[in-house]
Amino acid sequence: MSRRAITPVIAVLAVLLCIACDRPTTQTQTQTPTPTQTETPPDKPAEPNVPPPRQPPATATLTAWVGGTLFDGTGADPVPNAVVLVKGDRIQAAGPADKVPIPPTATRVDLSGRWIVPGLVDAHVHFFQSGGLHTRPDVTDLRAIKPYDDELSDMHEALETTFRRYLASGITAVIDVGGPFWNFEIRDKARSNALAPRVAVAGPLISTVSRPQLDKGDPPIIRADNPAAGRELVKKQLAHKPDLIKVWFIVNKDNPIPRGLALLKEVIAESHAAGVRVAVHATQLEAARASVLAGADILVHSVWDVPVDEAFIKLLVDKQVLYVPTLLVIQGYAAVLGNGQHRHDAEVRFGDPMAVASWHERQVLGDLIPKTGIARRTARWETARPIMNGNLVALHKAGVLVAAGTDAGNIGTLHGPSIHRELAAMVDAGLSPRDVLITATNHGARVFAREPDFGTLLPGNKADMLVVDGDPLSDIGRLADPWLVVKGGKPLVPEGVLPPNAEWVVDRQLDAYNARDLEAFLGWYSADAKLTAYPSGKVVADGIEAMRKIYGKMFKKSPKLNCRIVKRIAQGDVVIDHELVSGIGGKPYVRAIAVYRVKGNRIVSVMFMPR
Repeated sequence: MSRRAITPVIAVLAVLLCIACDRPTTQTQTQTPTPTQTETPPDKPAEPNVPPPRQPPATATLTAWVGGTLFDGTGADPVPNAVVLVKGDRIQAAGPADKVPIPPTATRVDLSGRWIVPGLVDAHVHFFQSGGLHTRPDVTDLRAIKPYDDELSDMHEALETTFRRYLASGITAVIDVGGPFWNFEIRDKARSNALAPRVAVAGPLISTVSRPQLDKGDPPIIRADNPAAGRELVKKQLAHKPDLIKVWFIVNKDNPIPRGLALLKEVIAESHAAGVRVAVHATQLEAARASVLAGADILVHSVWDVPVDEAFIKLLVDKQVLYVPTLLVIQGYAAVLGNGQHRHDAEVRFGDPMAVASWHERQVLGDLIPKTGIARRTARWETARPIMNGNLVALHKAGVLVAAGTDAGNIGTLHGPSIHRELAAMVDAGLSPRDVLITATNHGARVFAREPDFGTLLPGNKADMLVVDGDPLSDIGRLADPWLVVKGGKPLVPEGVLPPNAEWVVDRQLDAYNARDLEAFLGWYSADAKLTAYPSGKVVADGIEAMRKIYGKMFKKSPKLNCRIVKRIAQGDVVIDHELVSGIGGKPYVRAIAVYRVKGNRIVSVMFMPR
């Protein structure tokens, strides 16, 4: 979202400085309900700028989701006025209302005006990485600033919240394609957590190169110096029943393709003998070709060095290899290390604010981050982007099974909501929203398992679904704001899974203020919100009704209000904005600092400081 918005604090200053109004005494009003787990959703969509008083329907043994438009993820045309009948955690029937009888014992949930689609799948994540600046000391060594032990400790401590970031973002399943042996513990934790996505994992990456900076006794990347060593690493992982085996097939002048290929063949043979598929990181065309010829089942990144040729395309089609393009992970590194900003609105809403805060440290770290490395990564992004996009379109048109994945956890790529930037990038590359939705559901599930029981809304499959307002086949961005997330038949409101970040809440009320939409604006405040002036501590408004009087007058008397956020600091539940507002009281502009405090998804207090 653009941060050019109108701030309520400046409006209050304008009221105080420029406009006569009554100073109301304390008044109270019943607060707009926040999401819980019991109330049935309203029949009609709420105003787009107002947080709806929505709550998921109570979980029932038999539920009929009725009246919505169904897109089942198979590629079939959408079905208007559909019924999806869910029994327990499975879909019992799905189709047109006139063909799916609803038992009288079923609990009905009205989805009129909405769409129901499969839950999203992120086919490439890494839980051992946070997305923050300090998460890859082998890339940017800042261990003198933050020890890597501390980074790993923080990641473990945040794991439950990280799970919730995925669900709140509409992602009901993820594939961690490589990490320490404690990856298998993460999978176990997810299986026992109702507020976690489904998790498939690989163990340590079997690599042609070493990364000693990441070795704290249980390294995520292990170099195999010869084929026999690779075979032993596979056996060690097989004891933990991995969903995949991952090979980091890094090719350079010191590691030519023939040297790594011998290792790759041994790993694939050992894995396939145990019935486990192999995913390969191979970003050069010839390395990717060699990998597929050796038996690789999944290519976990784009080919980004040169355009793919017809022989390679036919090879992937014939062998039904899954291709996960991860279009934006290179951009994440380039943007953060080069002081760029690249957050999607969904990332402001549910992205890890601590990881984002670490990105801004880049501005003061100076020579600790070599400029040559920044320039190299920026050049790589600029060169690789058109090649990756062209290859994606060529492979998709030929029928290659493309699955959406983010490589979340790498610097600049946040766990959870980064999927929405990735999906938008796939549309920008040339795929239709319809096709991109299939890559993020049906095909993503095929990376998760050879024969998945989710990813499409077919009878017998798990009831992993999203309910969204608007048509995602016309606008992929509709997926970024799900009305409900359903995992295994259990409906969840995103804000009930994880309260949105304070920064996002402040931005939403700024949007409403900019539109001078009084009810939408007040909808982002708690009933007993208090506005005060600094340094006097004087209460300017106490409660919603007092705010209604002040802002009602302001919106009517100042039709040309316009505000720009000069600078923002966000930390936890506090957002501090330096703001410039024009269009009030005949002044060129008014300047102030606003300090917001947010609880849940409501602003509970604002303190403003005139400048």
